[in-house]
Order: sequence, then structure tokens, then C-alpha cells
Amino acid sequence: MSSNTFGRHFVKGGITALLLLLTAMHSNATHLRAGEIVAVRENCNSLTFIITVTVYTNTKNTTVLFGGDQDILNFGDGETVLVPETPNTIRLDLNPDGSVATASYTISHTYSGNGTYVISYKEPNRNEGVLNMDASVNTTFYLETVVTTDPFLGCNNTPRLLIPPIDLACSGVAWTHNPGAFDPDGDSLSFSLQVPFSDRNTEVINYKSPNDPKFYTDFGTGNEDGTGPPTFSIDAITGTITWDAPGAIGEYNIAFHVIEWRKKGDRWYQMGYVRRDMQIIVDDCENDRPDLIIPPDTCVVAGTVLDATIFGIDANNDQVKIEAYSEIFNFPPAQSPATYSPVPGVDDFQPSVPPAELQFHWDTDCIHVKEQPYLVVFKITDKPANGPKLVTFKTWFIKVVGPAPIWKDAQLDLSKRHTDLEWDPYFCQGAEKMQVWRKVDGSPFEPDNCQTGMPDYLGYELIDVLGIKDSNGLPITTYTDTNSGKGLAPGAKYCYRLVAVFPLPRGGESYVSLDICIGPILADVPIITHVTVEKTDLSAGINRVSWRKPFDANTTQFPPPYRYEIYRAIGFARGGDSVNITPPGNFTDTTFLDQSINTTDNVYNYSIAAYASNGGFLGTSAAASSVRLDAKSQVKKIELNWSAFVPWSNQIQTFPNKHLIYRGPEGAVEADLILIDSVDVSSAGFIYLDEGQWNGTPLVDNEVYCYRIMARGGYGNPRIAQPLKNFSQIICAQPGDTIPPCKLEPPARSTLDFVDCNDYYEKFCEKDNYSNIIYWSRSEDIECRSDIRGYNVYGASKQGDDFSLIAENVRDTFYLDNNLLSFARCYKVAAVDRSGNVGELSEEICIDNCPYYELPNVFTPNDDSYNDTFSAYSIRGFNCGEEGDCIPAELRMKCARFVQTVKFKVYNRWGQDVYTYDGRIGSEVNSIYIDWDGKDDKGSELASGVYYFVAEVTFDSVDPSSNTKKIKGWVHLVR
Repeated sequence: MSSNTFGRHFVKGGITALLLLLTAMHSNATHLRAGEIVAVRENCNSLTFIITVTVYTNTKNTTVLFGGDQDILNFGDGETVLVPETPNTIRLDLNPDGSVATASYTISHTYSGNGTYVISYKEPNRNEGVLNMDASVNTTFYLETVVTTDPFLGCNNTPRLLIPPIDLACSGVAWTHNPGAFDPDGDSLSFSLQVPFSDRNTEVINYKSPNDPKFYTDFGTGNEDGTGPPTFSIDAITGTITWDAPGAIGEYNIAFHVIEWRKKGDRWYQMGYVRRDMQIIVDDCENDRPDLIIPPDTCVVAGTVLDATIFGIDANNDQVKIEAYSEIFNFPPAQSPATYSPVPGVDDFQPSVPPAELQFHWDTDCIHVKEQPYLVVFKITDKPANGPKLVTFKTWFIKVVGPAPIWKDAQLDLSKRHTDLEWDPYFCQGAEKMQVWRKVDGSPFEPDNCQTGMPDYLGYELIDVLGIKDSNGLPITTYTDTNSGKGLAPGAKYCYRLVAVFPLPRGGESYVSLDICIGPILADVPIITHVTVEKTDLSAGINRVSWRKPFDANTTQFPPPYRYEIYRAIGFARGGDSVNITPPGNFTDTTFLDQSINTTDNVYNYSIAAYASNGGFLGTSAAASSVRLDAKSQVKKIELNWSAFVPWSNQIQTFPNKHLIYRGPEGAVEADLILIDSVDVSSAGFIYLDEGQWNGTPLVDNEVYCYRIMARGGYGNPRIAQPLKNFSQIICAQPGDTIPPCKLEPPARSTLDFVDCNDYYEKFCEKDNYSNIIYWSRSEDIECRSDIRGYNVYGASKQGDDFSLIAENVRDTFYLDNNLLSFARCYKVAAVDRSGNVGELSEEICIDNCPYYELPNVFTPNDDSYNDTFSAYSIRGFNCGEEGDCIPAELRMKCARFVQTVKFKVYNRWGQDVYTYDGRIGSEVNSIYIDWDGKDDKGSELASGVYYFVAEVTFDSVDPSSNTKKIKGWVHLVR
């Protein structure tokens, strides 16, 4: 290895005068190397942030300090402040030559309302001689951080970065760096490389990535091993940056975003990001990177101890220093922080032979549970005899999960067909919810390490979600399963499991509990066992329905023989539209063929009522649906999915739990299909991917294949033979099919479901949630209609907003959109064909709110607790409920509805401003109701008299162009 001032990759190609000049310029430098902005919310009841700008400066041959009369911190809301000059703090740990220092500035700022704000800092100049941009010394240094304040998403702070953004590298040696980022709110983080900015949305001049060919004399072999070109990348999950390997010696600047994401329901929202500007100082050195040996990623149950040893080694046997960075070391003592030892100082190195050690210890607690793992970043630095130190970073993922809930008892109430469940108080009382899951016949499943929550493929149904504590703060430990008031299915054995869920934004779940089982329940009514599709057709379809006699019935009270009535409804679940389809006369058979129906498009469900020979009514079976099969086209593949709503389990543990896959050519009927494969649904769920496994014959694109599956299940009752075999309908698809189905007519909302605002004003003032229902029609084109297998529904909050998918593969021609924050929403619908292609979106239909805002014309601010403030009409202070009789009808009509912001000004009779107010929905301080106390902006009481006001009210409306209303009026202030 040859030592020279231009790095290892320049030995091969020689020295150029241009690079000599660039390197010489480095000594004339001033002055900003790197930095970031962090914003901490003071508390969740205010919009005040503590904002800190931290920079890393060059101190060599310059006396320029951070801050000054050109150095502007912009809060993103129209307000700015000049940052004063701030002295440097030399950081020998970042560069032993003393050329790197830090400085910071902290200020408090309060925003007037919720929103997204870009906080930025701009200062001339970067330090001179940065290789991968032009004229760095004349280039403005720019940082930005984005914060979001949104009551819907909750309180938020920006990510924190623990590891400084200055690092040393050796030419020709692969380099890594990790910022040690974490989010104090528990939000998920991602990372992306950016181009450094000189101003907002303005890239520095002629930026080059550090692995640009410009910096190498032999680019094709520029990586550390000399086997390929150099690479430069960031791991989007861990944030580790890798440069394999640096070329020309000198200083490089890069930028990256640390993006925070928050989960709300099933959707992820971007909350903001920190944009870090970083500098890498490359030198030529005779050194090899040290290395770390860290434990494998792990999960630990809250309340247990995690101990580990981290080892450090060095190929050159140099001394090393191991450091650890993570939020878990920064927890306050009351929150049981993790510890490590030794904790090295700047010059505390230890021998690497035998391997250096760092001991990790953490007494985990319930407060540490969260959905995302903790990242512990380990950094090892070597200490060569000469030249720069090299470092290596490695990241250890630690996920803290809640312990599994523990059952106490389960008792069956035979008379009501209910189950009374009881469990121990949950170990982590800081959890938020307890999920109760149920399945016919249960499962022997035990979760793997880190496998939290309830796996979808097990077939358990979420039947309820309870709080961890009641309103008095006492643990909730009981639940009665009534099956939504219908009673549990006769003949079935039921098993239950629990999962604890922790509050957002940190989130997290427990391991699932063990099974606890009851039953089988007495079969004193018919036990439906089969709903199998015998023939698939649009009009001549046939379903075979079978059931067992009520073998546990009291034959004295209900003497046989029994006659039966068969009820049918369209859809998976029985509704109010069930019709009696029993043949004329006394029907005593236990099998029925339902003929001349549309089994191509429709799912049907059936239930059976039984009557004794003395006319006594025994009861009605649980409802069971046919099996519905779907197919989705892929390139040379077809994916199958199927489902059924039945009182038995199609994922049973007492039988080889495989469903069978049948296939045939286009036009095939049931008898033509042949068995090609099976699926273990206990582990794979109700899904199968046909990639041509059968006979090793690949699928042919644009050739149609038709499928049918046999589901196999059981009640978990030894007196009911299993498996219960039920066939789906036939469905056809072709791999490689990319032709979308036809476009639908726009959805039309039923006139019965339109929001009548006058009626709404009479009934409601404030609601917790809202719902819309939309309807659409099937295509009249027979060819198009036969190709459609479902519908996708898309929604947008406002006209002009982008539409996003809110429901997939809807079977019906209507959709109920519930749990909304308001009525305001636009919808489009698209057909989905049998190959999974999505058609063109329909035209939109929009539903709007019923906004209202009214102000009174008199108030008496005399501290008699009656009419003391000038306030918009509302039902605040009434405690008799939304529909309580204590709320006057006139007040209910006038109360404020769907208001987002209010800008309010008061003028005296000479037209002078005396009072100004800005209110916003969700604000704890400035609400939309104004609540003016009759004082002017200086806090002085105004005299009695008539005053004039203008209120600009912004409503939550689907049409942004008409969501603002200006209200002008007068008010009589009486003292």
C-alpha cells in the first residue's frame, strides 16, 4: 500500500493538477460543515415548540462564528428571527486536529393554529473546498425540519439524532455511518438520501454523489474489494449509510431525511422529517476498519431482563473504543433505562486482543412496550499508530412486547348458549385494550419469538375489544360472549384467546394467550353442515344444503319426526331479507337442492328451522354461506382466495387441514375439473398461488384456467362427522390478463340516505362519528358484467383531492363508509374483473356537511355567571346527552357545526379595531366559540354600548371554493 495525498484509487491513475488545486483550497476555508434542526413540543395542550438549531463548524483558518446579522431562522408561519453569534465548542472526538466544533441556538415559538410548518435555517457560508459541489465557500448553508400539528393525529415531536454528522473515512476503505435516530413519540422512522440545499427547494450548485466517477481514477474497480464500481446508499430502515469505497481525499457533504410515520387505524401518515446535512472527511491512511460482533435481533417480554455482550475486534490489533447509542439509554431513572459498561471517554480505548467487550443490561418494563423495535447503534473506533481513526457501525433491534394474558376460567351457560370468560388482571395495566378472539374447535398454535398479536391465518374471529380498566380504574377481567345476542351455534365447540393492545402512537401488542375452550353446545336445533355449489351458472345454478337432525333435542317435549323450513338470503350473513324457500308440504329430508339461482355472481346463506310432530318449534340453526372463490391474474401465475361465513371452522385441528384445488380449461363444468393440489390452511390461510406446480407445466399467459376449491371443516364435536366438505363456485382467470373491465356509471346515493340538513339541525348538534352510504348499478353489458368479480371504492376528503382506495373487492352494489369525522367526502367506484384488473374509475359523487354558525347580539359581562361572554351558540354545559330533553330546541338548531376556524374582529362605533381573535377546532386555548369577555386587546374593559363585528368562518366542506363565510353584525355589550 502506497501513501499519498490523493488516496488509494489515485495511485493507479496518477495525480492531476486540478485535484491538487482542489485539495490546496481546503486550507482557506470558512465555516459551516453540518447540522440539523430539532423541534420539541412543550406540551400537548399548546402549540409551543422548543426549537434547537445545532451546527458543526470549521475552526481551521477562520474566526467566523455560527449566527449573525444574515443568519435567519424561519418558523414556517411567516415569522423569522435572526440567530445571534454563538461561540464554538471544540470537538476533539470528531477530529483530533481541533478543526471541528459545535454550536447551537434554542428558542421557543408558538404557532397560531394547527398545520404543517417547514422550519428552516439559512446562513452563509459553507466551509471551503467541499469536493462534491461547486464553490462551497460561496454557497449558503441551509437546514430544514417539518413539523405537523394535527388533533386527529395527536401530539408530535421531531426525531432526535444521537450521533454527530461529522465522520472520518479512508480512501479505498468501505465507510459506514449511522445517525442514531429515534422518535420520542414512538413513531416509525424511515431514511432517504437527499441533495444538500442552499435554500428552500434549491439544490447546491453542481452537486455530485460521493461515488461519482469524478472522484475516482479507476471507477470500475472503485469498491473496497476492487471488484466493481463504488456504491453509496442509505438503509431505509436502519439509517445506516454505506460508501464502498471513498475515492479522492477531501471533504464531502451529503444530506438525508429522517422521516417520521404515524399509524392511525390501518393507514400510515407522514408527520414530518428532519433534514440533516452531514460532512465526510476522507483521508489517505494505512488502516483497516475494526469490526463488531453483536447479538441477533431479539424480542423480550416486558418485565424480563435482557443482558448481552458486544465484542470488538481489529484486523491490525489496534486498540478500540466501543460506544452505544439509543433512546433506551436516555430514559429517566423512573423509566428503567438500559445501561452499558464501560462508558468510554474521548481517549478511553481498550485492547482488541482478546476482543474488547461492552456489557449491555436492561430491566425491561411495561412502559417500554411499543410496536416498532428499539434500535441500539453500536460504534467501534480504532486507534492506529498513525493517520485517521476508522469506525464501524452495527444496529441491534430490540422489540419489547407485552406478556400473554392469562386465563382463569370459561363457563358455558347452556340455557342462553353464552360463554362467561374470566382472566387474571393484565400484567401491564398501561395497555389500552383487550381483544377477545373466538374460533370453533380452536388451534394448538404457540407464537414464535417476536410473533405478537393474532395471526390472520389461524381463523380466529375478533368478537370484541374491551378496555384494560373500567371507569373507576379497576382491571376488567370478565366478558360474556353472546354472539351479538344470537347465542352461540348449537353443536359447536368454541375456543377463545386474548391479545392486549397498547396505546398509540407507540402501539404494540402482546403475545396471544393460550386457548381456553367450552362445549360442544347442545345440538337441540338443526345443525347445518353443508352449503356446497353443485353448479355454477348465472341463472341455472344449484346449491346443495344439508343439515343434521337436532340430536340433543328433548324428544318428550319435541317428539320426532321433524319437519323443516329452509330460509335463504343473498350475501355471507343472514339479514332481514331472508326468504322461505321450503318446497310445499311437510319437508322432512335433511338435504335440499336450491336450483335456478345465480351462483356465478352471488353468495347465498341458509338457515334451517325445525318443528316437532306436535307442532312445537325447536328453533333455527345458525346461518351458513356458500364458499366464495376469487382469482387474481399475475404474470404466469393465478392467485386464488376464498372465504365463507359458517358456524363451523374451516381450519380444524383434528383433521389434516387441507383444502383441495381443482382446475380445468375454459368452459369446463364441475365434472371436468381435476384435482391439482391442496393447501394447509392452518398455516397458509385461504390462499393458493398456481404457478404451474401441477405436472411441472407452467401456466400460459392469455390462456383461461378455471378453478374450484373444496373447503373442509368441522364443529369440533365428536358426534358430527368431519371433515365437512363444501365446494365453491367455478371461477376463471387468465395469467397475463391486463385488460381492465368496463367503466361504471357514477354511484348514486339513495334518496333515503341523503343528509337533510333541516332534519339534522333538529336532531343533532355534535356527533362522535358519521357515516355515508353509496349505491351503484351493475353494468348492463352482459359480457362486461360476467367479467366483474367485485368493486373497489375510492374516497377523497375534498373536491380536487387525490382519491385513495378505501375498500377492496366489495361484493355488493353498495358500500357503508362509517366512523368518519364528518359527512364531507367524495367517492368513485371501479369494477374489478376475474383477473384482478381494476377498471377506470367512475365519475365522482360528493356528500357534504350541514355547516352552521350563528352569533348572538347581546351579552352582559358582569361576572354573574350568566351570559358573561360573547360566544357562538353551542350546547356546552348541558350534561343530559346529545338528545336530552334539557337542551332547548332553539339552541340545538343554532349550535355551531362543522366549523374549522374563526377569525373575529370587533370595532367600536368610530370604526376602530378594539378586539381580534383567531379560533380553531380542537384548540384548548382559542376555540371556535370565541368566548369574548368584553375586554379589548390590551385587557381593558370596554364600555357598555353597541359594537360591530366581522367573523370569517371556515367550514369543513367538501367544496374548498365555498367553505368560507363572512358574518357581519352588531352586538350590544351591557354591563
